[in-house]
Amino acid sequence: MITGRVNAPEINTKYGWLNTNGKSYSINDFRGKILLLDFWTLGCINCQHIIPDLHRLEYEYPEELVIIGVHSAKFDNEKIHNTIRKAILKFGIKHPVVNDAGFDVWKHYAVNAWPTVVLIDPAGKVIGQRAGEGIYDIVKPNIDLLIQNFGDKINRTLLPFQPEEQASGILQFPSKLITDSDGTIYLSDSGNHRILKINQDGKILQVIGKGERGFTNGNFTQATFNEPHGLALQGEHLYVADAKNNAIRKVNLSTSEVTTVAGNGELDYYFFEERLDVPVNPNSPWDLVLEGNILYIASAGNHQILKMNLETETVQRFAGTGREALADGTLLEAAFNQPSGFALQAGILYVADAEASAIRAIDLNKGTVQTLIGTGLFDFGDVDGDADTTLLQHAMGLTIDQNQLYIADTYNGKIKVLNLESKRVQTVIAGLDEPNDVKLINNKMWVTDTNHHQLLKVNLTTGEKFLVPVTMAEQAE
Repeated sequence: MITGRVNAPEINTKYGWLNTNGKSYSINDFRGKILLLDFWTLGCINCQHIIPDLHRLEYEYPEELVIIGVHSAKFDNEKIHNTIRKAILKFGIKHPVVNDAGFDVWKHYAVNAWPTVVLIDPAGKVIGQRAGEGIYDIVKPNIDLLIQNFGDKINRTLLPFQPEEQASGILQFPSKLITDSDGTIYLSDSGNHRILKINQDGKILQVIGKGERGFTNGNFTQATFNEPHGLALQGEHLYVADAKNNAIRKVNLSTSEVTTVAGNGELDYYFFEERLDVPVNPNSPWDLVLEGNILYIASAGNHQILKMNLETETVQRFAGTGREALADGTLLEAAFNQPSGFALQAGILYVADAEASAIRAIDLNKGTVQTLIGTGLFDFGDVDGDADTTLLQHAMGLTIDQNQLYIADTYNGKIKVLNLESKRVQTVIAGLDEPNDVKLINNKMWVTDTNHHQLLKVNLTTGEKFLVPVTMAEQAE
């Protein structure tokens, strides 16, 4: 840790707090506590990666430690109080979070990267800060030392925080969807940590998973997932990007069994020339697409595209250096930015490159990567028109129909379409809340209206939206 003994700057802002039942706090309210500030932004996958470390520290030091999330938003959509609230619910965050939409707290603490944690002692002095992942083994010894040094001066009274409450409903943060040849739909009900098999009227035909956060194989009532997203179907096998388990799961639809075919739950990292042509593990896999026996994996957490041979069930690197950047070129020269969505047609793999608000195209035959929309990590907005001047905001989903590439422009709450011949973009649907995926099924557009906890069907001719009433079996009919 970087050491220092300066007074901790103020953490209260005019934008308000969450997980506190509306109460605001100042830095002095936490005197006597060991305080850990977590500077994060909700779309940042690296910020999501340290949440288990934060949970672990909270569990081990319930009396001595208070964690405060300082949400310093990158994207405009992330500054909205209710958007942060939904992310808190999605990620299971229980500690207080202050909305730092104006970057005041960020500037006062001289933070320059997401995520960054800052440790403050019970006397209100900054001990140090650390940027990046893997914070547990660094923060824990410092907490132990502070407990030893401050002893009885530590206030061990539990503070009365109140976590946000989730709205009730069948779906919680529905994410990716696919359909089989009969039109049956498989939907990642990511907030409920399960996969739903539904018909086009929304009736649930089958539930895959116990519906609890976990990493357990077994039959459909035993198996657990941790925020599943992308899906791919080959025959009787459904492949699942089990994002927060850093794993690819295989669902045998004939035997009703779930197994793990890649990943061990741990984050895996590899950059540039490291571990080429040898097995690797996925890192926050977000979407999947199949071409023959090759399963392509959007490995969002390591900013790469991976590939799995379904015959050998081995995962290897395919495209991306591992650095977070918008760079074209050959497969191993190119760089991605949290790839989160796929569409595949005629040997071209289209990628929703979320953190750069970009759309990329991988020519699988030539082995090259090209940017169709987007100019950089901090270039985003809501502008249609020519592709080279179009601005998106954290787009996460794609589907393609001939020369029309449909885009779930997630943080703009819209579905847009890129005409691949004219290279022009236009909005076709608006008024959504972080749509994560879009698919065309039987001449209708299906959209996961993720933060509205809804599945929508859209008439492409009229633009009219219809809510698909997803119902459990006992509620259907």
